[in-house]
Amino acid sequence: MTIYVCGHSNPDTDSVAAAIAYATLAKALGEDAVAVMQSSADALNPESKVVLERFGLAAPEEITDAAGKQIALVDHSDIGQAPANIDKAEVVAIVDHHKVGDITTNTPILVNSQPVGCTCTVLNEMFKLNNVAIPKDVAGAMTAAILSDTVNFKSPTCTDKDKAAVAELAPLAGVTDTEALFMDMLKAKSAVDGVPAQDLLFRDYKDFDMNGKKVGVGQLELATLDQVAAIRDDLLKAMQDTKADGRHTVLLMLTDVVKEGTDLVVVSDEPAVIEGAFGGKIDGVSFWVDGMMSRKKQTVPNLQKAFGC
Repeated sequence: MTIYVCGHSNPDTDSVAAAIAYATLAKALGEDAVAVMQSSADALNPESKVVLERFGLAAPEEITDAAGKQIALVDHSDIGQAPANIDKAEVVAIVDHHKVGDITTNTPILVNSQPVGCTCTVLNEMFKLNNVAIPKDVAGAMTAAILSDTVNFKSPTCTDKDKAAVAELAPLAGVTDTEALFMDMLKAKSAVDGVPAQDLLFRDYKDFDMNGKKVGVGQLELATLDQVAAIRDDLLKAMQDTKADGRHTVLLMLTDVVKEGTDLVVVSDEPAVIEGAFGGKIDGVSFWVDGMMSRKKQTVPNLQKAFGC
């Protein structure tokens, strides 16, 4: 059977690049594998589009239903972020860099989950362990993914392994200036002009189960908060509409990459819980959290403690 390699919902560059990389590795090892994503090519986020175009890669195929398929999950292991009917699929592998999720299997499978900044860092190691050369275009996407996920090595999730992986992958990809590559991606990622607020909210968004309460967290990485000054009301309305769809809380991290902090916008049934989670005080609808760059390492763990998970 074909193995469908799939990243999380609302795929970011790591999910897209990791799916392509794992499928490439699996095919080199004799498997029938194809990279897929939970998005159409047209709806893919701007940063990932720039990366795919830069390195001459086709977007993974869209998957809407996992039922009856063999699935390899990359960049997640949560049911809520997996393709529809994942419980009716056969999960055959997980490669990730997040906390262990709630996916279960009936038989032993390959699992490679490491505390690093990016799934592509894990995959770089897997290519080496299997003595498989990484194609130039795939190495480029993997380089970009690591730079993106680690915010050019500024994120607290970044490790020495991530830096070493970029040092190995960039020459394979013909990338001589990783700083310039990151800035090109940031320009695409932070572009907001003419984009509907709902699309911006879901550009990099995940839902989480916090002790039985559904909490959504989106993130926009920006060169300056001034980029969203004129559309803050529209973003708030999009958050309120999203919360009304059965959520206890919706948060939007407006992350200033230059100042290295986040203006956290809050729509919640219990705003005091969110204030307590981060030691802040909501001024209007948001508050500044200095040093907050990572949803995975800084936002979600604090929320889990606050909600008693």
